[in-house]
Amino acid sequence: MKKIFPLTLVLFILLSQAARSQTYKIGSNVVSAGVGLGGSLGDYSHNSQTPAFSAQYERGIWEIGPGVVSLGGYVGTKTYKYSYADPYYGSGHYESKWTYTIVGVRGAYHYTGLTIPNLDVYAGVMASYNAVSYKDNSGSSLHYGSTVGATGFVGGRYFFAKILGGFAELGYGVSYLNVGLCLKF
Repeated sequence: MKKIFPLTLVLFILLSQAARSQTYKIGSNVVSAGVGLGGSLGDYSHNSQTPAFSAQYERGIWEIGPGVVSLGGYVGTKTYKYSYADPYYGSGHYESKWTYTIVGVRGAYHYTGLTIPNLDVYAGVMASYNAVSYKDNSGSSLHYGSTVGATGFVGGRYFFAKILGGFAELGYGVSYLNVGLCLKF
């Protein structure tokens, strides 16, 4: 991941030098919901997991150079389960569940110098609180390992209708790659 992010950022900058468009501007509001692929949350001894789900909101705040800075929020969650038969355990079956929830504030720079209509490319940073909870079928429930974090991301949105689009984003939230739908208003 340490090598992928800088390479993606360089590619983002090089590709964005090619043109001009105003897909994202001051006052633009975008709500996105996505499903994540890959990630480093949890350990790898689990035997089932949910997809990573995330939602985010951004608003274009001010213009800087050929772009717009946005501020917004993020929430994402992912769950891992581990279970096995244990003849020494009361029910004969042991199950534990780890839930990771990330809540953050983010800022992004949306480059508006592209000539590709309906495309919004951006890069940014997020400050977050990463909450971890644990439950098992014995009744144990813990909240531990929670921490504050800071991450970077790079992404793009393509609006195939005036207010509806799709997005892909690389970075670290509840997963390394998020894809989904977005609404602009």
